[in-house]
Amino acid sequence: MPWKGIPGALSRISAGSVTNVWGVNSNAQIYRYTGDDSNPWVQIPGALTDIGAAADGTVWGVNAAGEIYRYTWDSTHWIKISGALKRISAGSRTNVWGVNAAGGIYRYTGDDSNPWVKIPGALTDIGAGADGTVWGVNSAGDIYRYTGDQGDPNHWVKIPGGLSAISAGVKTNVWGVNSAGKIYTYTGDDNNPWVGIAGGLVDIGAGADGVVWGINSGNQIYRWIRD
Repeated sequence: MPWKGIPGALSRISAGSVTNVWGVNSNAQIYRYTGDDSNPWVQIPGALTDIGAAADGTVWGVNAAGEIYRYTWDSTHWIKISGALKRISAGSRTNVWGVNAAGGIYRYTGDDSNPWVKIPGALTDIGAGADGTVWGVNSAGDIYRYTGDQGDPNHWVKIPGGLSAISAGVKTNVWGVNSAGKIYTYTGDDNNPWVGIAGGLVDIGAGADGVVWGINSGNQIYRWIRD
């Protein structure tokens, strides 16, 4: 089994790096990984339904009402950012993306007073990497990679396969799970893009340094053990 079980119970997880792993449970409680598998989680004040943690320490989250928050690493913990999203992913301080309940795609502008720019397309989950990589999946399970920053007017290129959740740590560390719980990692070759990984997960978090965490349908937590 290529996965190590970690004590705890979460419903969503995000791994920016080996030292910045965050999750939320089914009660919207927020947890940060301590680095110690024997006592792995510390609860963080607040209530979120999705979370995005980046390699540079950036953390964003959204709550059940679609409200958006950024973690401040000080006594105030979370500051509310205007907008409404259902899913959020933070690859770095400057690469934060989200999708709303209607499938609309938004990218953070870097300006809290006017934080979001709408990107053409429709997605239900999104993964933003530390190097600017962005992948997404739509309600039909179709998989897309963002190309807009290269001047492509189509913005998204469709990649063969079918996934329900996706996470991109960097260009070379992209993972996803499908609606049946099967796990896939990107090969780097768009013609033969996915290789199956043993196990069963419903959510996955891939970091910039190669770290991968996942959650199964029973809310059990696993970390990928590299062979």
